[in-house]
Amino acid sequence: MLNQEWVSKTEQFLKEKFDGAQYLNAHPVDKAYRLEHTYRVANIGRQIAVNENFDETELVLACLLHDISYCEEFGEEGWIEHGRRAAKIARPFLRELGMAEDRIQDICYGIAIHVDDKADFDGERTPFALSVGDADNIDRFDAYRIHETLYHDGFLDKPLEEKREYVEKRLGRVRELTEMPLGTKTAEELWKSRLAFYIEFYEKLAAQIACSECVRP
Repeated sequence: MLNQEWVSKTEQFLKEKFDGAQYLNAHPVDKAYRLEHTYRVANIGRQIAVNENFDETELVLACLLHDISYCEEFGEEGWIEHGRRAAKIARPFLRELGMAEDRIQDICYGIAIHVDDKADFDGERTPFALSVGDADNIDRFDAYRIHETLYHDGFLDKPLEEKREYVEKRLGRVRELTEMPLGTKTAEELWKSRLAFYIEFYEKLAAQIACSECVRP
């Protein structure tokens, strides 16, 4: 069961950090997306926790805090460092909650490695720690992200041939990801389900494009 007090305090801490972020306040669409993405990741994390018998509260808190470093201005290496920065911000907050130090370590290690699989402190790649990045990656492949990516990449404005090439490239990349290892069986099942949906969507889009310039023989 969730410790609602800890979850509420973490939500408040996250929102306060985002509300105090100069960049996010200057870019409200990005701010809204980052918060919405964080909640989706937290809900995926909770699903993994329930199925894998992890502590629900701990994994939900880890997911809520995984991108909290977006409250900072990113420098030249900012994005690649944001997992490690998020862990630094999360650790003292988790101590204030009164969480056990070994659990803080596992949570922070998972947050730290979720971007590029590297941390700036020693830790263990436990299934729990890996689940932070798994939940983040799973959210990257669903209906919302398809819409966001097509819009961001200006798909509708592309000539037909560029649309064809774009879809083929997307399909190739997604198919390469189908065998990517994840930390738990639950995450692997969610991952394969999301990718199957992605592949089906882009295959249908490719078929429509193929019928968009002539009567096929």
